[in-house]
Amino acid sequence: MSKTVSFRKWLAAARLRTLPLALAAIILGSLMAIFTHNFNGYILFWSIITAICYQVLSNFANDLGDGIKGTDQHRKGEKRAIASGEITIKQMTNAVILFSVLSFISGTYLSWLATNNMDLWVTAGFVLLGVLAIFSALKYTLGKNAYGYSGWGDVFVLLFFGWVGVVGANFLHTNVFWPELFLPATAVGFLAMGVLNLNNMRDVKNDEAAGKHTLVVKLGLKKAKIYQVCLIVGAIILQLIFVLLTNPGWGGYLFLIILPALLLNVKSALLAKTEEQFDRLLKPLAISTLLFCILAGLGQNLNLLLQSF
Repeated sequence: MSKTVSFRKWLAAARLRTLPLALAAIILGSLMAIFTHNFNGYILFWSIITAICYQVLSNFANDLGDGIKGTDQHRKGEKRAIASGEITIKQMTNAVILFSVLSFISGTYLSWLATNNMDLWVTAGFVLLGVLAIFSALKYTLGKNAYGYSGWGDVFVLLFFGWVGVVGANFLHTNVFWPELFLPATAVGFLAMGVLNLNNMRDVKNDEAAGKHTLVVKLGLKKAKIYQVCLIVGAIILQLIFVLLTNPGWGGYLFLIILPALLLNVKSALLAKTEEQFDRLLKPLAISTLLFCILAGLGQNLNLLLQSF
């Protein structure tokens, strides 16, 4: 008979330090809706609830998949629940099922709420995106053909933490497709990919030994560090291009406040050699990504916000 797991252990397994990444793209896409006078606080609330459900589901599913495969036995950094024996495979499986259902309910309600005045195929399309997000969360480490074990994790991070997060969230507010938003959406996606890349650089030895062929395992540590530089610098350049195209005024450059923190993180990643050194960089980059999105969103609307006072 399985012992009862304390709430604190479930919180630890949920890995709350990853939530800034889940919220970053949603917040940026929502704040960009202010620029076109279509912001809806109720939609932002349900977008955040849905994003949290997806992120917790992803973290539980990753713990389950890696735990079943034995990948986490010697992992450095944050302790995983199944590998440590704090949560059983059956208990985690039940938690994955629960958050799959919660994610579907929340995502479906959000899709209906934001698009019920549009054609049915639009609502159905967003419901389908939600189902794909759930499938993506599950298949990262679960199953024989888990895409996280073949180096495709970065692509899915760009898709859901960048494009779908920013462009999709903005559409839910505005019901209008804004193509230029793919620039900041890709920028946020690159920063999220940077967090994943740091995670995989930390775990490269363990992953290689376990047969988990992440992009870092395929590239090697030296090239992965160059890739990290390209991601962070690329994100900054893309956001600058977006500001130049949309011309929101000087406030559009507000996101540059976070530039020193991003560059320091890159420098530290280039110098990092041990698992502990890479692990210390994960939380700062995740928080910097969230701040990047908040500053970019507020900066885009600074003139409008100042005029309202």
